Amino acid sequence: MKKKSLFLLFAMMLVLSAFLAACNSDDGDTKPKSDDKDTGKKEDVVKDEGPQKGGTLVYGIDAEPEGKYSSAFYQISTDKEVIDFFDEALINFDENLQPEPNLADWETEDYQHYTFKFKEGVKWHNGEELTVHDWVFALETLADKDYEGSRYTNVSNIEGAEAYRAGTADSISGLEVVSDYEIKVTFAEPRLNNLVDVWSYPLPKKAYEGIAVADMAASDVVRKNPIGVGPFKIEKIVPGESVEFVRHDDYWNGDVLLDKIILRVIDNTSTVGALGKGDIHLMTLQPVSAPDVEKLENVEVVTAPGLSYYYVGFKLGVFDNDKLEIVEEKTKYADKNLRHAMMYALNRQEWVDAFFFGYGKPVNKPVPSSHWISADDSELNTYDYDPEKAMQILDEAGYKDIDGDGFREDPNGEKFVIKFAHYATGNPTFEARSTALAQYWEEVGLQAEVDMTEVNLYYEMIEKDDPGMETFYGGWGTGTDPDPSGLWKSDVLWNYPRYNNPESDKLLEDALNVDLGDDTEKRKDIYVEWQKLINEELPMLFITELEEIVGVNENVGGFEIDVSGFNNSANWYLKAGTK
Repeated sequence: MKKKSLFLLFAMMLVLSAFLAACNSDDGDTKPKSDDKDTGKKEDVVKDEGPQKGGTLVYGIDAEPEGKYSSAFYQISTDKEVIDFFDEALINFDENLQPEPNLADWETEDYQHYTFKFKEGVKWHNGEELTVHDWVFALETLADKDYEGSRYTNVSNIEGAEAYRAGTADSISGLEVVSDYEIKVTFAEPRLNNLVDVWSYPLPKKAYEGIAVADMAASDVVRKNPIGVGPFKIEKIVPGESVEFVRHDDYWNGDVLLDKIILRVIDNTSTVGALGKGDIHLMTLQPVSAPDVEKLENVEVVTAPGLSYYYVGFKLGVFDNDKLEIVEEKTKYADKNLRHAMMYALNRQEWVDAFFFGYGKPVNKPVPSSHWISADDSELNTYDYDPEKAMQILDEAGYKDIDGDGFREDPNGEKFVIKFAHYATGNPTFEARSTALAQYWEEVGLQAEVDMTEVNLYYEMIEKDDPGMETFYGGWGTGTDPDPSGLWKSDVLWNYPRYNNPESDKLLEDALNVDLGDDTEKRKDIYVEWQKLINEELPMLFITELEEIVGVNENVGGFEIDVSGFNNSANWYLKAGTK
């Protein structure tokens, strides 16, 4: 126990030292730095007299966008942060993660046939009016054989989408245009999540005229002159540095209060200084930065429940992506008792405090606690830290130290080593946190080796079930759709542990049965039963769920955040008198 506690103390010192050293480095600002970390001046904070019109808000991000500014083509989260300022979807989600109309409303009687009615008079930034033809264009783009993005899955359930993608049909048969503002959509089968699963971002059809689908992602309308229907439109892009937005005066959903928003890329080591000096008004924070931002007098740290979780996965099988099935079972971690023991060996709260500075908590199921389908911990095994119990389980399961080297052999008497992989990005804390997890296992007699793998190769190895990948660290964002089938069914690629359990598959299918109708409680009950099963089987070790953290300058008004994300930036403003 002493050995482990000393290591975690070292880990925390490493994280803090790396952060403080970075904060004291030259961030390119020619202004002299004060010794008090630019904590801000209270007298600069102005009284909030309600929404004010005008001004420029500076929004910070700590990683460069890739530059694919279209919901149909983006791949990384920083591009999505840009897109959210200038474009919108047909459907929004409220603070309870329930769908609500935005650009369109809908009706259905059987969860297979839907009628969507678009709002009239909504203008794209190029002056064209939004119509259902723009949505049809988007759906056909994603279903096109030359589309190489990842969103076809959000179209594939529409009747006729597969035939269109295969080239045996000239249109998607399930799309029936009634008028410029009304469309009927028929899905291949009735499912409760057809509405929230279907792709809901139109594309400006006229702007893409003459551009082949294969060339769209690299085109100017994606890279240089993106067009949306949101409250702000892009005025200037400086790749790798900034994106400038100006008010969209023809915005359909009321007044836009700010004149401009400048999205600026800053090094994450400069976060505290930039917020303290007022160079940045608003910014999502990494947990490592948040404690020092909390010390700033002119910045409020706002948190909200997140929709993601982090885990240690086991490779329990091999997946054939052509056959869409698990074709081989692996035996090394097949014993559920071994997985249980590895879970009890982890002091997850200590680990979260050390590496995420307390902005999170242990999670015991594959659904974040903030989601409406989440099972209460009272219904689950919470696997509280108990190394004695872990060792007892291992003894009873036949994992014993036979040769006296301090580490356990497997039940066949063979050498047993946990080969644990973690992605490497240049962040020094990643190796420290993965080594800390390995240290917990070694404390109960399970030898462990950590392999840090370059991040792009890492995920390729996971998807292809590379033989060298046995256990691995990962994270999932679950999104607003409660259906976890895309990550957990035995016939999907993103079921990375290759968990194969017919009972699990059936529960996930039952939860989409239209006979449930609008009875969310009955649907939740099925998902709770599924979570109980996963909690008992432990095809992965659930580690933590984190909060969303935002630093907000005290001169910013109108900003809100909840589990569904930020509120509409049209409502943000700078208080009167802000410089």
